[in-house]
Amino acid sequence: MIKGLFAGTSPFTQLIMLAFCMVMCFLLFLLIGILLAPFVLGIPVAELMNALNSDAVDQHLNLMRYFQVLQGIGFFIVPAFFAAYLFSGTLDSSTKITDTDYLSLRQTAPSKSFGAVLLLMLSAIPCINLLATLNEMIVFKGSLSGLEQHLRNLEENARQLIELFINVDHAGGMFFNIFMIAILPALGEELIFRGILQKIIARWTGNIHVAIIITGFLFSLMHRQFYEFFPIWLLGIVFGYLLIWSGTIWLPIFAHFVNNTFTVCVSYLIHKGIISKKIEVFGSAWHDFPITIVALVVCVWLLWKIFKNRIS
Repeated sequence: MIKGLFAGTSPFTQLIMLAFCMVMCFLLFLLIGILLAPFVLGIPVAELMNALNSDAVDQHLNLMRYFQVLQGIGFFIVPAFFAAYLFSGTLDSSTKITDTDYLSLRQTAPSKSFGAVLLLMLSAIPCINLLATLNEMIVFKGSLSGLEQHLRNLEENARQLIELFINVDHAGGMFFNIFMIAILPALGEELIFRGILQKIIARWTGNIHVAIIITGFLFSLMHRQFYEFFPIWLLGIVFGYLLIWSGTIWLPIFAHFVNNTFTVCVSYLIHKGIISKKIEVFGSAWHDFPITIVALVVCVWLLWKIFKNRIS
């Protein structure tokens, strides 16, 4: 029977199987997506193939959104459940671990915990912006100057692509972006990184704190944004501790969702001219420093409160 087939295997074997599940599920969903695209999007096959071979992303935004959704489902969400099915098993003769138990989906948290996480993520915005600004100041000298330019070009290309996605003119587009950029990544990335990968690395290292740090590092590396590397790494570490302190993955999923939804909503309001673009760097300027310090104190206090109310 396939269920629990890899439950007792080594962490290295589980890592290989997790990677295998992610790649195979992604390729399967990509194939299905290509076959269904003419029917879902109403694009002729010839035009679809030309679009896939074209670099003009702005001319095929709906197609790019379509494949972005497929990636969120096929590369993260589905592989997470399939891997959990393979890794979940039996602790002893009387205790069985289901795939939902393995992913910490069955456990719940009180509403006050979600309120604390909401306040935590909003309070963290000035601190994250300051850390992002410091991250952007990293300079490579000498022979590494070419690497720095390459990384900055990649960052600029990624920024332009994200702007094409999120700069929409109507509320319907904003809500679709929340689904594509906030809901799917929050669910899929947390299931993979905190739900599975963090557990595997914790078994491998024998230290949950090391596992959280390493998982956060890999989480940031996956985003391929060097000049936002440290803020994303920090967020990954916070998400990891939210899981082990609460015992439920719903808290890090919610935190991830709040962070991404805030970005989508702010970008929409900036694009519509309702708020100033300066809000994107709020907390990083010298005159914002007192506010950033207060925000940091609030974040530390909220994390302490969440830690004090952790499960046994």
